[in-house]
Amino acid sequence: MFSWSHDLLLKLLCLSLLAGSALVVHGGVTYDGRSLIINGRRELIFSGSIHYPRSTPQQWEKLIDKAKHGGLNTIETYVFWNLHEPVEGQLDFNGNYDLVKFIKTIQEAGMWVILRLGPFIEAEWNHGGLPYWLREVQNITFRTNNEPFKNHMKKYTRMMVDMMKKEKLFASQGGPIIVSQIENEYNNIQLAFKAEGSKYVQWAGKMALGMDTGIPWVMCKQWDAPDPVINACNGRNCGDTFTGPNKPNKPSLWTENWTAQYRVFGDPPSQRTAEDLAYAVARWFSKNGTLVNYYMYHGGTNFGRTSSSFVQTRYYDEAPLDEFGLLREPKWGHLKDLHSALRLCRNPLLWGETRVQILGNNAEARIYQRPGTNVCAAFLTNNDTKNDATVTFNGEKYYLPRRSISILPDCKTVVFNTAKVVAQHNTRYLLPLPEFQKSNRQWEMWREPIRQMKDADIKYPACLEHYNMTKDTSDYLWYTTSLYLNDNDMPFKKNSPVMKIFSLGHAMHAFVNGLYIGSEEGDNVEKSFSFKKAVMLRPGVNHISLLSMTVGYPDSGAYMERKIAGIHQVRIQGLNTGTLDLSLNDWGHKVGLEGEKLRVYTQGGSHRVQWTQASGKVAMVWYKRYFDAPPGNEPVALDMTSMAKGMVWVNGHSIGRYWVSFLSPLGKPSQSEYHIPREFLKPSDNLLVVLEESGGNPEQIQLLRVSRDTICSSISDNHPPHVKNWKRSNNKFHAVVDDAKPTAHLKCPNQKVIEAIEFASYGDPEGYCGSFKLGTCNAAAAQSAAEKACLGKTSCNIRIDSEILGSDNCPSDMSKTFVVQARCIHDGVSNA
Repeated sequence: MFSWSHDLLLKLLCLSLLAGSALVVHGGVTYDGRSLIINGRRELIFSGSIHYPRSTPQQWEKLIDKAKHGGLNTIETYVFWNLHEPVEGQLDFNGNYDLVKFIKTIQEAGMWVILRLGPFIEAEWNHGGLPYWLREVQNITFRTNNEPFKNHMKKYTRMMVDMMKKEKLFASQGGPIIVSQIENEYNNIQLAFKAEGSKYVQWAGKMALGMDTGIPWVMCKQWDAPDPVINACNGRNCGDTFTGPNKPNKPSLWTENWTAQYRVFGDPPSQRTAEDLAYAVARWFSKNGTLVNYYMYHGGTNFGRTSSSFVQTRYYDEAPLDEFGLLREPKWGHLKDLHSALRLCRNPLLWGETRVQILGNNAEARIYQRPGTNVCAAFLTNNDTKNDATVTFNGEKYYLPRRSISILPDCKTVVFNTAKVVAQHNTRYLLPLPEFQKSNRQWEMWREPIRQMKDADIKYPACLEHYNMTKDTSDYLWYTTSLYLNDNDMPFKKNSPVMKIFSLGHAMHAFVNGLYIGSEEGDNVEKSFSFKKAVMLRPGVNHISLLSMTVGYPDSGAYMERKIAGIHQVRIQGLNTGTLDLSLNDWGHKVGLEGEKLRVYTQGGSHRVQWTQASGKVAMVWYKRYFDAPPGNEPVALDMTSMAKGMVWVNGHSIGRYWVSFLSPLGKPSQSEYHIPREFLKPSDNLLVVLEESGGNPEQIQLLRVSRDTICSSISDNHPPHVKNWKRSNNKFHAVVDDAKPTAHLKCPNQKVIEAIEFASYGDPEGYCGSFKLGTCNAAAAQSAAEKACLGKTSCNIRIDSEILGSDNCPSDMSKTFVVQARCIHDGVSNA
């Protein structure tokens, strides 16, 4: 038995939004072994991670609103120490670093907040959120029972807690923050510090409790979290992997449910289906879980130099809200439907007693019932990953697809199955704007000076360590030296000397006598690398210039403060005199690029250098041009496929690192398109500056319009009668069922209207949203029926009925599927 309807789920969503309203918390937050208790009331918490610096203040309200309409009642964020205190004692809470504004925006939306203070956060964030200056504190060792580290950690935590208290943002003060986190996944490194690690955990928990916030503290992935700190789970399937809280009086909390996987340059796409996510969440709530947090609900963009080692600029694009803040369907809609179904189970889940009933091989029912009442909810689970099942429960038969869970809020009627997606699908299009290419705005270039020994800031008889030299002020460090060769040193003309360089990462460009000879890079696993190439040397003085590059600092692991990078050995092989080791030569070191120093990516700084017309593929060159913003409000991006590696700025704002020459095993760049927030743009004369390191063609860079205006629905005709409505009596929901036909639903985003029906078929169509094709049979009137129901409307319903869709040439005993694909339009701007 399987029944539901879109109308029902809309009603459930309204209930869920009302249940999530919490503008002011009056009674504070406590907990017991079942759940968090807010304002004296048990709650189911549906939370999503949205990190304030990975979007802009202008985007926050829209992102939060979409999360709320997706059925969430809570937003989680880390706090980023190295953003707020990049220099010791110098604080920055401006722009998209305005944490207080972000939290108040969440509060204004009637939602709660989970605040993960860290101060170590990992988060694929540069240095795990720890500021660079912390490395230079005398005798410091990060994240262990080390007094210098603990002193700074406590000082920082106190500063952040006091800021929240001053703004009355903790729930104990009537604010939205219901949970705070101290430390982060410390179990991953605890054994490296032995007894000192255990001491540190106990100290960190007690230190946090001493802040007197009046709300619970959590430690994720921390089996020995000290009482009353709650140990929480992180992972993909905490319903089956979490061994439970370390004390029976603590609730089961899931602080990170990974909606996909972050990606590094060189990675293929990362996916996690809506069905798999829904199964994991339903499994969690069926096994006493009462809080789930999606990591990430919106990943956003790693602007500037904020990502950790090799992590790409686009973050968790496969989340329910993609990088651009657009709904990724069906993931967003399927989870919304799940949250609505779970909220119908709230009463028995939070106050009921639970039992398990075996229904067959790999099939079970998990039942929650309030003692002495008929208030009951059930989760029917088929754990078999290969075979569907039909089970009998309470005298009724239920069909369970493979690896799925059906939710029955009255222990009778199925309102949701994790493997059955009713939510519409969509496809993202990145469409080039021809005006950008056709514009008479010309690209200009300015070459970054290739440094030599005479330019050095520091000279030393060895290559100094990269991190210690740059101090996280730049990705770039020049290593320069010179060597004198006479005629007797030179090999025969047919042979060339070979330069071999060993580096601890992450990448490097080599120049000899001012000429580019090549580059090399490591990867996220093996950051070190070696470079070996024949070079043209000459009698007399030869200048060797090596540009070492990092792509973010490490964000995890024990002894982070000891991790190093940069060039450490240089040899010249093939000389008549044998191999020459230059490692102990005098080496010059210069931090950063001249273009960075002059800020040529800003309007004022761009006038400090002489630009010429762009020509050819050149290493270490800056390009600039101007462009007008495209009309409308849709997101925009740059297609950087024609370039190699570097950084991009728009009107002085860095939109991050690009590295399209670093290909995945699929032979494609991990990321080709780079988001430009609309807030960075003016109507006209926008300054675009690109730093290209190893040669690219800026003429082929394209400006893109981003949309998800292609929407689809797919539904089979074998759905049983659906639930028409719910009535509530005696504190229990009762389903009212009718015999209406299954119905396909379409709705355009942002009040757009349906411009065209691009595909419609009733039979056995094949493919996926954006790429459907006819199967072996089809109802001839399917296309015209969809056009009649939908064209010119913002939303439409198409009933799966042969009287509407017409006769078909399918076998009479075949289960048929109706598929429709539509294109939306707004203000005359189509995605066609």
